[in-house]
Amino acid sequence: METGERAPMTGAQSLLAALEHAGVEVIFGIPGAANLPVYDLLFDSPIRHILVRHEQGAGHAAEGYAVATGKVGVCLTTSGPGATNLVTALADAYMDSVPIVAITGQVASTAVGTDAFQEADVRGITMPITKHNFMVTHTADIAQAIKDAFHIASTGRPGPVLVDITKDALASSAVFEWPKTYNLPGYKPTLKPHVRQIREAARMIAAAERPVFYIGGGVIRSGASAQLRALVKDTGIPVVATLMAQGAFPSSDPLFYGMPGMHGTVAAVGALQRSDLLIAIGARFDDRVTGRLDAFAPGAAVIHADIDPAEIGKNRAADLPIVGDAKAVLIELDKALATETMQDLSPWRAFLDSLRRRYPLTLDEDTEDGKLSPQRVIQRLGEIAGPQSVFVTGVGQHQMWSSHFLPHDHPGHWVTSGGLGTMGFCLPALMGAKVGRPDACVWGIDGDGSFQMTQQELTTCSLNDIPVKVAIINNNVLGMIRQHQKLFYGKRYSNSDLFTDSLPDFCKLAEAMGAHAIRVRTPEELDPAIEEAMAINDRPVLVEFQVARDAMVWPMVPAGSSPDNMNIGFGVSPRWEEEAS
Repeated sequence: METGERAPMTGAQSLLAALEHAGVEVIFGIPGAANLPVYDLLFDSPIRHILVRHEQGAGHAAEGYAVATGKVGVCLTTSGPGATNLVTALADAYMDSVPIVAITGQVASTAVGTDAFQEADVRGITMPITKHNFMVTHTADIAQAIKDAFHIASTGRPGPVLVDITKDALASSAVFEWPKTYNLPGYKPTLKPHVRQIREAARMIAAAERPVFYIGGGVIRSGASAQLRALVKDTGIPVVATLMAQGAFPSSDPLFYGMPGMHGTVAAVGALQRSDLLIAIGARFDDRVTGRLDAFAPGAAVIHADIDPAEIGKNRAADLPIVGDAKAVLIELDKALATETMQDLSPWRAFLDSLRRRYPLTLDEDTEDGKLSPQRVIQRLGEIAGPQSVFVTGVGQHQMWSSHFLPHDHPGHWVTSGGLGTMGFCLPALMGAKVGRPDACVWGIDGDGSFQMTQQELTTCSLNDIPVKVAIINNNVLGMIRQHQKLFYGKRYSNSDLFTDSLPDFCKLAEAMGAHAIRVRTPEELDPAIEEAMAINDRPVLVEFQVARDAMVWPMVPAGSSPDNMNIGFGVSPRWEEEAS
């Protein structure tokens, strides 16, 4: 259908026509009474629909698709419980600035507010966790709502947008016309930074003796990795990157000092704590990075650049605020610094290099009873799969180990749940990433607890020819919970034990859902199992690694503590000043 063509259509026809105009290629969803008019037409639509097993899976799959491709992910559910099952995924996307559009069915407009069957005020429920949401009650308004939703989701600071459409709006008819303009008065994200702020930032950077780039997920969302690499090459300024920014700057580069924060590297935390200037780009100073705010980076001035002005000064006061898109900010900073004379940063880099040498990340040894080191499993998986692979994780200890021990050299190759920390994220997001990047090697790394929350989507992958590879780091416990109970609750392991190696039997479970299954119990089986999984590309593969139950994530800054109180293992803290001297 050509842009501007007018024809009488039902609301369902208008919705699918609008989605085609918006460039949608795939939708993750589940039908129900309120959205059946749409599903009737999807039967003949060129848009690929993937029938998930739970609406939360549809939302996370849309997230995985969006992060892996840079496009807007789309999910579709019915009213009531179908819509409320999306809440976790919407909150996750909102926290991590992931562009998705969620389309929910709603009861007929005449029944809204009557507590009709499967009615829920999904617009009210999701208002705090969406960038914007719409309720469409008239067929003629569907196309405009969809056009606006995709624009809002993908521009400025990206995020989830919900479009709730009543059943009578889907069933009624109206003339369809794809709008030529947006109907968004007041929505004008600032993309270009102010020239005076850029000049002042360049002056501050040139004068600093211990500057550090503190990079957040905004650099990934902006597609600004190349510009960041260019600026670091020109200035020689050290880089640390948050959990959501892994891959924004190559982890193999000598100027990359790792991830800061609660489970960051000693070098990254030391870089922030001893810096005299933080150059924060697309980061939000969240509590997992800062710890106790009044003790965070106490000697540093702050340049804070972000496309969302609400983030600037929200947690840490900015000495120089810059509102703008990360790519534009980095380009303009590079230009402005070309006329400045930088300080000699070699002593500063030498200090950070000494921290990295003295406090490297360490691997646990395999246990005497033959249990595998989980860190070594993840490291070997990354080495065999290689930096060109896409890695998706759940949430827990395995997520932190994956952030440290996998190769992160490319943007868009790391998909995880950061701000919300959603267990169950891995498998559906892995599915979405593989759908978006069908020619890539896409690995999921999940915990046995996290995997069981959305494991049913393995069936979805099998039935839809989505050959994902998922590694389960099985320690038979809720590992991060157990770690906190060990350190802070007197080893009172209340309800964190998942009991035995055999319940569930992950391999039988995977085979029952159509996947190839491999179990790894010994170090000798490790490499062959990963290589076997790498060779299978015609169906999903699940590899269960039985690992030690008491492995810990180190380093660690206790919640609410000063980053200077970082533990590198059972109360031992880095000796910062000894290194500085």
